[in-house]
Amino acid sequence: MGKGKPRAVEKGVLGQNLSLLSSSSSGSSSSGSLHVPSAPVYYPNEEEFKDPLEYIYKIRPEAEAYGICKIVPPNNWKPPFALNLENFSFPTKTQAIHQLQVRPASCDSKTFELEYNRFLEEHCGKKLKRRVIFEGDELDLCKLFNGVKRFGGYDKVVKEKKWGEVSRFVRSGRKITECAKHVLCQLYQEHLYDYEEYYNRLNKGVAKGCKRRVRECKKSDCRMEFSRLKRRRKNSDGEKVKVCNKVEEEEEHDQICEQCRSGLHGEVMLLCDRCNKGWHIYCLSPPLKQVPPGNWYCFECLNSDKDTFGFVPGKRFTVEAFRRLADRAKRRWFGSGSTSRVQMEKKFWEIVEGSAGDVEVMYGSDLDTSVYGSGFPRANDQRPESVEANLWDEYCGSPWNLNNLPKLKGSMLQAVHHNITGVMVPWLYVGMLFSSFCWHFEDHCFYSMNYLHWGEPKCWYSVPGSEAGAFEKVMRSSLPDLFDAQPDLLFQLVTMLNPSVLQDNRVPVYTVLQEPGNFVITFPRSYHGGFNFGLNCAEAVNFAPADWLPHGGFGAELYKTYLKTAVLSHEELLCVVAKGDCDSKASPHIKKEMLRIYTKEKSWRERIWRSGIIKSSPMPMRKCPEYVGTEEDPACIICKQYLYLSAVVCSCRPSAFVCLEHWERICECKSRRRCLLYRHTLAELSDLVFTSDSNRFEERSPSNNLRRQISCSNESNVLTKKVKGGHVSLAELAEQWLSRANKFFHHPYLGDACATLLKEAEQFLWAGPEMDPVRDMVKSLNAAQKWAGGIRDCLLKVQNWSSGHSCDLERVPLEYIAELLNYDPMPCNEPGHLILKERAEEAWRLAQEIDSALSSCSEISMLESLYSRFCDLPIYVKESKKLSEKIASAKIWIDSAKKCISETQSAAVDIDILHKLKSEISELQIQLPETELLLDLVRKAESCQSQCKEILKAPFSLKNVEVLLQEFKNFTVNIPELMVLKQCHIDAVSWISRCNDVLVHLHSREDQDKVVNELNCLLKDGASLRIQVDELPLVELELKKACCREKVLKARDIKMPIDSIQQLMMEAFELQIEKEKLFVDLSGEAQMLDFEDIIRISADIPVLLPSLDDIEDAVAMAKSWVENSAPFLVSSSSVISGSVSSLKLEVLKGLVSHSKLLKVSLDERRMLEMVMKNCDEWQQDASSALQDARCILSTDLNDDGKYSCLLGKVEHLATRMESICKAGLSLSFDFAEIPKLQNACSMLRWCSRALSFCTCAPSLEDVESLMEAAENLSVISVSGTLWSALIDGVKWLRKALGVISLPGNFERCKLSDAEAVLAESQSIHISFPLMVNQLVNAIHKHKLWLEQAERFFSLNSKERSWSLILELKELGKASAFSYDRNSLADALQKVKQSLDISLNIYGRSWSTKPRKLCICYTGYKEEKDFLTCSMCKDCYHLRCLESALVKTNNAEVFICHYCQFFDDGSISQNGGGPLKYGEKQPELRMLIELLYDSENFLARIGEKDLLQQIVEQAHECKKCLREILDFALSYLDKDLTVVCEKLTIALKATEVAGVCDNQDKCDLELASARNSWRVRGKRLLEDAQKPTMQHVQRHMKEGLAMSIPPEDYIWQKLAKLKDIGLQWADHAKKVGTDSGALGLDKVFELISEGENLPIYLEKELKLLRARSMLYCICRKPFDNRAKVVCKLCGEWYHIECIKLLTLPKIYFCAACEPQTEGLSVSLLADQERSTNAKSVEPKTPSPRHTKSRKKPCETESIVMQTMLAFENHSNVFSHCSGIDWLKWKNRKPLRRTAKKRTELKILSQFFHRQGK
Repeated sequence: MGKGKPRAVEKGVLGQNLSLLSSSSSGSSSSGSLHVPSAPVYYPNEEEFKDPLEYIYKIRPEAEAYGICKIVPPNNWKPPFALNLENFSFPTKTQAIHQLQVRPASCDSKTFELEYNRFLEEHCGKKLKRRVIFEGDELDLCKLFNGVKRFGGYDKVVKEKKWGEVSRFVRSGRKITECAKHVLCQLYQEHLYDYEEYYNRLNKGVAKGCKRRVRECKKSDCRMEFSRLKRRRKNSDGEKVKVCNKVEEEEEHDQICEQCRSGLHGEVMLLCDRCNKGWHIYCLSPPLKQVPPGNWYCFECLNSDKDTFGFVPGKRFTVEAFRRLADRAKRRWFGSGSTSRVQMEKKFWEIVEGSAGDVEVMYGSDLDTSVYGSGFPRANDQRPESVEANLWDEYCGSPWNLNNLPKLKGSMLQAVHHNITGVMVPWLYVGMLFSSFCWHFEDHCFYSMNYLHWGEPKCWYSVPGSEAGAFEKVMRSSLPDLFDAQPDLLFQLVTMLNPSVLQDNRVPVYTVLQEPGNFVITFPRSYHGGFNFGLNCAEAVNFAPADWLPHGGFGAELYKTYLKTAVLSHEELLCVVAKGDCDSKASPHIKKEMLRIYTKEKSWRERIWRSGIIKSSPMPMRKCPEYVGTEEDPACIICKQYLYLSAVVCSCRPSAFVCLEHWERICECKSRRRCLLYRHTLAELSDLVFTSDSNRFEERSPSNNLRRQISCSNESNVLTKKVKGGHVSLAELAEQWLSRANKFFHHPYLGDACATLLKEAEQFLWAGPEMDPVRDMVKSLNAAQKWAGGIRDCLLKVQNWSSGHSCDLERVPLEYIAELLNYDPMPCNEPGHLILKERAEEAWRLAQEIDSALSSCSEISMLESLYSRFCDLPIYVKESKKLSEKIASAKIWIDSAKKCISETQSAAVDIDILHKLKSEISELQIQLPETELLLDLVRKAESCQSQCKEILKAPFSLKNVEVLLQEFKNFTVNIPELMVLKQCHIDAVSWISRCNDVLVHLHSREDQDKVVNELNCLLKDGASLRIQVDELPLVELELKKACCREKVLKARDIKMPIDSIQQLMMEAFELQIEKEKLFVDLSGEAQMLDFEDIIRISADIPVLLPSLDDIEDAVAMAKSWVENSAPFLVSSSSVISGSVSSLKLEVLKGLVSHSKLLKVSLDERRMLEMVMKNCDEWQQDASSALQDARCILSTDLNDDGKYSCLLGKVEHLATRMESICKAGLSLSFDFAEIPKLQNACSMLRWCSRALSFCTCAPSLEDVESLMEAAENLSVISVSGTLWSALIDGVKWLRKALGVISLPGNFERCKLSDAEAVLAESQSIHISFPLMVNQLVNAIHKHKLWLEQAERFFSLNSKERSWSLILELKELGKASAFSYDRNSLADALQKVKQSLDISLNIYGRSWSTKPRKLCICYTGYKEEKDFLTCSMCKDCYHLRCLESALVKTNNAEVFICHYCQFFDDGSISQNGGGPLKYGEKQPELRMLIELLYDSENFLARIGEKDLLQQIVEQAHECKKCLREILDFALSYLDKDLTVVCEKLTIALKATEVAGVCDNQDKCDLELASARNSWRVRGKRLLEDAQKPTMQHVQRHMKEGLAMSIPPEDYIWQKLAKLKDIGLQWADHAKKVGTDSGALGLDKVFELISEGENLPIYLEKELKLLRARSMLYCICRKPFDNRAKVVCKLCGEWYHIECIKLLTLPKIYFCAACEPQTEGLSVSLLADQERSTNAKSVEPKTPSPRHTKSRKKPCETESIVMQTMLAFENHSNVFSHCSGIDWLKWKNRKPLRRTAKKRTELKILSQFFHRQGK
């Protein structure tokens, strides 16, 4: 302990390291007025505080004498409180403190009255005729009697004048006068004094009672005998039986024990004299040794539920609420000032002793921390933000953390697997003032540790465990009435007794005041109790160091005595701990307790053997024997204890178990019917006793003494029992049995004799080591029984196969027969093994022939002959599997080869398949005629491939490619290089065609900029072609011309210098395009007035001007253009609406384009361009509005809250579109957008009107008008989700209004139609709540009318009236729907319609014209949207498909459910497709029977003809289905397209059909499953990723379960793939374990071969790669020889290679750290190795040292040469060190060159010695 000063008196214990505080914190030596001495207080230092169990072990010798102690942790140990007090709430219990000691016993006054009256009748000859009155009230004699008994009886009460205290029991809360005391004394003396004497005599055993037993009665008193017999003859149900003289067996089991539920052993069964229920005397708690005298009453009758005392559950509090309650209670008792401990203790005991009134407090006790949380940090709990992470982690792992304490090293509870609350999991306690924990000791006498987290102190009292008996004696004498009523009172923790009473009776009591941050330890069996000084929070848990074990054994016996179920099995815990590792401190305790358990178990087993129980059987083994409590053991029905070591069971009650001590109580059967169950033999238990000594290897004497002690005990107490004619011992019986067993092996095997011997051996197996010979013999008998049974079973199977030869019979594997025949020596003499050996030799010969045939190149006929012989053999030969696989592989190869050879379609055979078939020729090793033809095809394919590769190496011309393609035009082999050439040829031809299209009329196009782009792209694509084309230079030339034209076009729009124009003309001259019109027209522009002036001036010039004509033409052209442009230049205000036709926008665009050709500058041109700009802007506005309309019409209406917002948007957009339309019309152009805008605006107005129906209830006329308006709208240009939703919604409105609008409509509308309309409202994407409510109300009214009609028809004829039926009729006309009277015809019609569609799917016509296939069976007239499957081409209504099916497909490429099913290779459809028949499909057989029955009807049934048509159509469908199924089930080829198409048709037809046939349905499922298997197998074979062996084997296993034929193409491919993989894997496994026999180059070849296999074998490849690694200086692969590893470099070395005699703990190789010692040994070893063995250089360097290293320096090489010279010229130093290291260096010159300094140090020894 620490050396700091204690708080008060310090006392040294355990030397200088422990100190103890023996006084309280107040410094006084006594605890207030009680004068209770203080228990020790310890202050460990930080070092001592590290291990709690070690510290408790040190202080135990002193502290255990007090039963309790306090430990104050070091100052630095301050764990954070882990609970969040703001959120923490907990339940409480209400404690009545004033009744903890002073309370009446919970006695039943009626039972007391009954017994008292019997006493008066039997002993006094009178009855209690009147009530006893005391002070005006009836006196409770029961309470008075118990009160006097509490204070020692009448004499003691009178002597000590205790009548005042007695009165509190009789009338609590009242004061009593002296006169009343005297009266009470007189009443007791008058009525109860004689009864007290009688009661005392019964308890002391003075008087002999006349208690009746179950099967015998006293005959002295006939009256009592009659009454008791009458009570005895009541059965369990309380019924009485007549009194008659019957034999004893007839009365047996009429009463059962309430504890063990057995009616046996009636001679020791007590019957309650009140309730007549029975208990065995050994089933009572505690049990009785004999039948008690007098009347006897059970505890249920003695105790009254009314007066039962306990802590009842209280309210649930938060910490803050509980704090307020605690503060109020403390202020009530002690005010607001400070209070001393003396005052609190004095007041507490005054309350307990009943002198302070009634007091109740609340206590939050026994709170499970796994539920409510722990005050200590735990790893899985959330860390508070105020606590640092490192501090939290530190205390999470602290050993003083109560969550960790039970499972610390050294604790016996380490082995407990499950969490026991309070024991393994701490309990939390939240207390207040006076909340108490009553006198008790811990479960199983455990230690306990309590830690006070915070709050007021806690006062403890303790009695040492050594004084537990004295304590219990004082408690019983002080509270006799409580213990009489409840013998197990101390187990209930509800009773307190003032420590002063204990001290008065010389029982030592000690006290401890626990303050926050203190630990309190209680020791085993120490009774302790106490109370709280105020609000506080504590936490407690149990723990069990090794010294607890003897106390745990005592606790287990105590549980057995009181028939209490134990918390855990003490025997199991002890055995588990003994099997584990235990330290020197725990070993003596474990050994001692194990010896006690062994002795007790041995004694009881021998006793029951003597009693005749000879059957025995071991208990089943535990799944987790290293833990306690993983499996629950059966419990004894008597004492309720777990039966871990042994139990007794009887065949009459197989579910009932008893312990060895109660073996006689299980039943009344003879001993031979009972059986001993044991978990360990006595030999195993004795071994556990020996193994519990941890020092048995170092100190032999204790173990030897213990062994000698056990052996002497066995020898001194020879186990014998009585038999006829004397005694016989267990050893003699065992010798006799061994003699018979030995004789058994000398005769032929007999199964019955063997079973008899094994049964007889059961009486010996439970015993000690002396029965080891018997156990060995039993093992031999079991082996003989198993072997002989195997021989006979094999012979039986061989005979059954030979006689029956059925495929259902199982054949015996040859390996199993060989295993049986190879037993040496044979376990027994079984003659059948010779017959089996003859049959096995035949199988071995066949196996050898099969091996020979498989290893040589044989014909396939020979292999088939061998396989035929195997099929007739009754023994399974594993080589037959390889034989069958080889035959199957050969057949698959032949089929594949024939298919490749006979193929006529171009490029149908893959060249890889040919190469694979070619490679399989050598693997098969079978002579086949198709080999040569296949090789010819392979050679032709290789020739084609080589020519293609030659062409592809260099640039090639189109002509050469065409020649080669013509040569191999129809070649059947698919060669990739040939395909590349074909693609190149296609690309070149396509480019030439495209080039010719582009080059047409290039010079006349105005968009020369686009021409330039097109030519650039064309030139780029031509350059990327792999084939050289002649048109490429022409494209380059045309590109230059187009660029020149583009420049000219740009020059026309701007004024350019004359030099630039001349340069452009020069460029055109070089390209020879100068005569094109574009270049000819290249000139400048002038105003119209200028041109007119020139013309006017030219008229006066008398000379012919050559350009005058051109000027005149330009003027004329300009005037013509102005005239044509005049309509477009008129102001819009001057245009009268309707008087002018719309202008053409294309004309305007032509005029603007033509204006660019004018040579005259005009103002009209700019005006026309402005008009064109206005038109463009309007078109943009119109496009924007149309786009907004599309967005709105695509809005999803899933949210009801969007309707109001959406309605505003729609109206705003419609208004905007109207203004845009008005502006467009004002421009007077024929815009194409105007009709679209008008249509979109109409649609928006329609949508606005439809949306308004969501908030109102429209009329049918409004909805009809809205639908008519929708039909007149065009939805081609603009449509979307909103439009579709509104259309569906308005259609639904029309249906709904058609149901509920008109009263007359109810006559034609049915309830089912109304409900269907209501259900349809859930599927539309828009809601109409008002209309839905009206529809719901209409349906509700109809149902109410139906209820009224049913009530009317349920009335009798007298109660019915005409007025009532008229009223019902009028009500029905107003609010009821019509009734469906022809449901059968409709159902049959629906079935017929489904069969029509089914026949249409099969391709057969029917009576009516078929419509489009869909889930609804017919086409919607108003439906225009269909989805067509891209695979099967069937059509489906978009609205009828489920959303999930549509979402799984791309909208552009739709694949239906059925095509997906077969394309994906799914096994099941997952609930059917869209064509699933909506109702239950009737069976065809049932319809045929109905049709047959209708022939015998006298009346004609209208539905008969319809049924006849249905049956005929069903037969036609069945015929079509059978054709498809027969084809699918017999199909074996590679191409699965045909099968998938047919099965898709069959699946659609069967699903849509309204009639089913179970057999056809099963066959369709089988065909679908086989097709699915083939699809997945084909995908497995053709997948880019290689399949694994597990995938192939799993898939073949599935195929085997589906009975896939061996001739199936996919099956054959998979089988071949599997054979290739297995063959290579077997070879790889052999090489991987050959310890380096195969060279590395061969290993690498094998790895390369495995990597190139078509199947992935990961495990074998890893094995081979590991095999290629080399180790040690011998450079060998890893093997099983002994090796050592270098500590520095990690290199492995064989011990024999480095000449080590023993395996060192740490080894450094010579290259890492050469040693200076032992050089002679290394040198000698090196010389021997150099002379006797050749140096083998490593072929592959070690992977650990493959990195490149620097070359050895020059100094190193010189040193090495010097060393070698020294070795050759001197024999004197042949024993010197360093040669081994030099050899290492010579062999591995590039290894570890960084050790030069060490090398020089080693070599310096050689030079030093040479100098000497």
